[in-house]
Amino acid sequence: MRLETVTWPSTYGERAEPRMGFFTDTSVCIGCKACEVACKEWNRVPTSMQGFTGQSYDNTRDLGADTWRHVAFVEQRVPATAQDGASLVEAAALGEAIDAGLHTYQEGDGFRWLMASDVCKHCTDAACLDVCPTGALFRTEYGTVVVQEDVCNGCGYCVVACPFGVLDQRKDDGRVWKCTLCYDRLQDDLEPACAKACPTESIQFGELADLRDRADRRVASLREAGHGEAHLYGADPDNGVDGFGAFFLLLDDPEVYGLPPDPVATTHHLPEIWKRTALAAVALGAGIAAAFAGGRR
Repeated sequence: MRLETVTWPSTYGERAEPRMGFFTDTSVCIGCKACEVACKEWNRVPTSMQGFTGQSYDNTRDLGADTWRHVAFVEQRVPATAQDGASLVEAAALGEAIDAGLHTYQEGDGFRWLMASDVCKHCTDAACLDVCPTGALFRTEYGTVVVQEDVCNGCGYCVVACPFGVLDQRKDDGRVWKCTLCYDRLQDDLEPACAKACPTESIQFGELADLRDRADRRVASLREAGHGEAHLYGADPDNGVDGFGAFFLLLDDPEVYGLPPDPVATTHHLPEIWKRTALAAVALGAGIAAAFAGGRR
């Protein structure tokens, strides 16, 4: 399992800490948005309520420079009981899943509410780090990715490099702002504000390896209870960003939550591209040299 990057933990030496992260269990999220409020209060993030779209009860809509935590609401009409179209087998499986800890507001009365608190993924292979020209973005001793706003020059390269659309520039000054995984709190041995405020422990904070073990057990429990679509998103260290520092348990396809199904770091293939470009240049140079040599004869 590769959890290291070129800047962590080797550059920190003895000061390197265990890699910390988030495991967000969406199966117990109640959509209270306490995490959004706690994040804003602790980090002094400006108000960002965008209003209702008419298609959802969600009033913050997406992540941005002024929304570092966003609780997505996915409202779906589904047959949940025998009365509204579900088979007896489906209804029985649903009952078992609810007994195992799946909340009734997510499955019941013919209406399913999928809720998920989204956040920066703190990628292992973080494209934003690769493209930042000023060093404003850096990886901390905890393996998390943080923006130094006083160093950011507002170029916006990281905004387009992020495969999740997490990074965003604040309109009044052009600088980039995002989740820091409460870096200042970690330095004082405190858990991030969002995890502290979550009433159902949907947002779980800790050492990344421990969180992955805990998440595997939770998925197994839900599947045994008949909720076969439960799966982890971003826990695989062999994915396109070499694993997330903030990963999720989902109850449907990632696209349903507005997440890319197979995210890849936009700089992931750059070494191969440059290698092929160099080989092509060498071949072109050899061809030109051969042409000149042949012409002289």
